[in-house]
Amino acid sequence: MRKGIVLAAAVLAVCALPMAAAADEAPKKIAMICDSSINDGGWGTACYNAMVQACEERGWEYECTDNISQNEYYDSIASYCMLGVDMIYAPGNQYTDAVLQAAEDYPDIAFALLNGAVTTPDEAVNGNVTSMLPDAQQIGWIAGAMAGLMSETGTIAFIGGMELDTTLGKYAGYTEAAQFVAAAEGKEITVLDPVYAGSFDASDKGIEFAKAMIEQGADVFFGDASAVDSGARQAIDEANKEAGEVKIYDIAQPADFLGQNECIITSQVTDNSAMIAVTMEGVENGDLGGETIFGSLQNGGLSAGAISDLVPAEVQEKYNTYIQQMIDGEFMAE
Repeated sequence: MRKGIVLAAAVLAVCALPMAAAADEAPKKIAMICDSSINDGGWGTACYNAMVQACEERGWEYECTDNISQNEYYDSIASYCMLGVDMIYAPGNQYTDAVLQAAEDYPDIAFALLNGAVTTPDEAVNGNVTSMLPDAQQIGWIAGAMAGLMSETGTIAFIGGMELDTTLGKYAGYTEAAQFVAAAEGKEITVLDPVYAGSFDASDKGIEFAKAMIEQGADVFFGDASAVDSGARQAIDEANKEAGEVKIYDIAQPADFLGQNECIITSQVTDNSAMIAVTMEGVENGDLGGETIFGSLQNGGLSAGAISDLVPAEVQEKYNTYIQQMIDGEFMAE
């Protein structure tokens, strides 16, 4: 069993055209389950679009069931397995238990778990689970560097959906990068304690959290909470409108969402489609998984998105320098 591979480079969705499949060969099929909406303008949307892009590139058909609750994870997966799909795509660490159980019950189907732990493939008794793992610390760094540069109040915030290991890693990276960059600018940064909605679809919680954190002086936000993040951005936009200027900012993820809300000044971008495509290629070659596929700044799995004009040119230049340091392995190096 391979231990690791470094990456080298709405209920039911309409099936994609089998662009790459041979004319005499039925296209392979992938099914995604998601506890948030694929129209949430955040995590769900980005993960769904990544699957669609990978399918269009490799000629696979796809389906998706979204807005499911935790007690529906396994049944939703099993339903697709019984329909004969070739792969199940579960975009989050929270699906691990359901994926491992289904992988044991359906040994001939491949399972791709986004943000799955490095140890998860070894826990799959049939060797048919792949973890796709973007570097959580680097994700936090990409957001934290911008937060440290742009905060004027010296207070920044983080909102999470669930207290997952990957979310904790993002918060830790966000905190250390923001404080490091701020210190270089002669500033001090306070990172408010993270708050968790307990789900990824409670946009009302995002509104509530953001309002409370704005009252505590937070002027830059970063989140790992899908629709909860969308709610937070709504509250931030409303606060800026009341103030008559945009002085409270949000950093989006995991896709480039610049322009979706006025408050978004940049995004942390994860190329999930490339990681999914690697797992698809394995299935095409008769390999059902058993490895961890890593995504980082170094191999293009992670990147920083476009930057808003709200960020001054000199700040953009500093930020891009920090991103290059991260790529070169020199960021925060002693």
